[in-house]
Amino acid sequence: MPENRTVPILTEAPERLPLSTAEKHAIFEEEFLPHIDALHTFAFHLTLDDNAANDLVQDAYMKAYRFIRQYDRGTNAKAWLFKILKNAFINEYRRKKRQPVQVDYEEIRKVHEKEDPGTPDAYFDLREEMFNYLIGDEVTQAINAMPVDFRTVILLCDVEDFTYEEIAIILDIPIGTVRSRLHRARNLLKEKLKDYARSLGYEDKRRKMTKEDSSSSDE
Repeated sequence: MPENRTVPILTEAPERLPLSTAEKHAIFEEEFLPHIDALHTFAFHLTLDDNAANDLVQDAYMKAYRFIRQYDRGTNAKAWLFKILKNAFINEYRRKKRQPVQVDYEEIRKVHEKEDPGTPDAYFDLREEMFNYLIGDEVTQAINAMPVDFRTVILLCDVEDFTYEEIAIILDIPIGTVRSRLHRARNLLKEKLKDYARSLGYEDKRRKMTKEDSSSSDE
């Protein structure tokens, strides 16, 4: 039976029948708690502070329990929890009158200038190689050094394997924005990790394809 990936909407809905305490506990333990590690990882990459991440996860679970009537059993609990955590993160920064670091578009402009086929050093297949084989301190540090808008979509898509539609719901942005932001985030991360990738023997696929095309034309 395929997983139901529908994301419930977090709203007050008094028309729903109340759940018994036993039903709430069952949902919480069976569908919410299994995602606590993923939530903590996401929270840490948002806050870059372990204590703040713990507080954020605790806050998210408290809100999830409060709104548990709005969750439909068997739907996408993970995406629902991630959305709650993301909203809690934004609200906490607003409360402290601080703003998360936004996108450095000057840095992105420089990356785009290096995306031309004539400068293949900027290209590596992030999805197929980086996250399958190169996860480590260097990758973690590179992700954490990115603006929060970018590291969020990288984590949700390439680490947590959410669909574009799910990410759009979690972040409250259009799917087109998800695609654009993810494309730019991957290119920025590739640039940050290119030396690390070379040190482990990964070659530039764009350069390889260019050489193969050149050889074929010579024949």
